[in-house]
Amino acid sequence: MNGNERHTAIYIRVSTDNGSQTTDSQLEEVNRYCQMRGWKNTVIYEDRASGSKASRPRLLHLMEACRKGLVERVCVYKICRLGRSLTHLSILFSEFKSLRVALISTSQSIDTSDSNPCGQLILGILSCFADWERSNLLERCQAGVKSARNRGVRFGRPSTLHKHRDEVLALKNKGMKLREISRELKMPVSSVYKITKMFVNQ
Repeated sequence: MNGNERHTAIYIRVSTDNGSQTTDSQLEEVNRYCQMRGWKNTVIYEDRASGSKASRPRLLHLMEACRKGLVERVCVYKICRLGRSLTHLSILFSEFKSLRVALISTSQSIDTSDSNPCGQLILGILSCFADWERSNLLERCQAGVKSARNRGVRFGRPSTLHKHRDEVLALKNKGMKLREISRELKMPVSSVYKITKMFVNQ
């Protein structure tokens, strides 16, 4: 099977790469499930890494194939094989839904195919969790930024306005208009305006 054809993706994972764990039982179970349903075009994506790691080589390849429209469905032995972080799982669920890629967990009776009403209900619940988690993440980020700003932390590129303050104010005090100062110093009029607004009458 060529991975550049539309296929059923089988994702399997164990947490260590020291030989103490194998993916054999996962693969056997998922392969049997696919064979029973006549899904012959399968590609195996196998990682040996902790489920807490969002960036795993074969998972990244799998998601790349999904975005290219090469994956019809993703089959796993258990959802936890995809990941253990709710944040990461919520992102995956949301992307599978937007790409119309079915997610199937063979040992948990989860199937989000369009033809499966129960699976669609489960996907809806998972999507709600995804939206909830994204909202929480956004709120935490906004709260963190606000807290940092209250402590005096500045974000973005450092402003260069202070470098030209003295020149702009000196010309302003001579009676020059903003456009004249702009031409004289080869600066945007908007920057000259900001400087005068920030520093005049301080």
